[in-house]
Amino acid sequence: MILFGDYHTHTTYSGSGHGKGSVLENATAAAEKGLKQIAITDHGFNHMFYSVKRKDMPQVKEDIITAKAATGVDILLGVESNLISRNGDIDIVESDFEFLDILLMGHHRMVKMNSLKDFNKLSMANAFGSPYKPSKERLSRNTTAFLRAIDKYPIDIITHLNYGFPTDTLAVARLAKEKGIFVELNGKRINFTDRELLTMAEEGVKFIVDSDAHSPKRVGECNNAINTIFRLNLPLEQIVNVDKLPNFTTKRG
Repeated sequence: MILFGDYHTHTTYSGSGHGKGSVLENATAAAEKGLKQIAITDHGFNHMFYSVKRKDMPQVKEDIITAKAATGVDILLGVESNLISRNGDIDIVESDFEFLDILLMGHHRMVKMNSLKDFNKLSMANAFGSPYKPSKERLSRNTTAFLRAIDKYPIDIITHLNYGFPTDTLAVARLAKEKGIFVELNGKRINFTDRELLTMAEEGVKFIVDSDAHSPKRVGECNNAINTIFRLNLPLEQIVNVDKLPNFTTKRG
């Protein structure tokens, strides 16, 4: 079993010291570990502290061109966008796609929401509510927001699903499958039960293994996810970046 690519890595463009390395440093680490492809996916534009800035996207693209030439690793430019409303809006506008090869989406705290009510119902309710025993109302609201986002945007990967934001995992995964979206098996945290993972696999959901690296040394470090795959005997043909490269071109041509 060989990991071909890592599609969730952060750099110093995730501001306030959140990401520790440069694009070149991430690519160099990937080359040293034998990865063929990585994505640079800094935090989306509405994060209050750790966002990449829209004005920096041309420079990120230039950094990628330089790092590709220096390391031989294929590098995609992406962003880990944020859910910002109950209606499924995320912090991406049409003009952003000029730069993006790949689009990730997940829930994060400390994000500018579309309205005060969205902030209260999504950010605050989940920050102070139990991650293990959410009310039916909160679970439904979270799930609906995710489903609407999946339906509205050409998302490629759902990141760390259920982390700090409980959903009806199977409902989200089923729509992801229908839309050709990959469900991430995060290298640091997996917030699914074994039964949920096995059911997703039985239904043909496609998974992707990512490090969620915030420093170069963490690029390609996905032991938590890989151990879960082996422990549950998840079908390797449904892990899109094991022994092969995934296809992210189906939504944008």
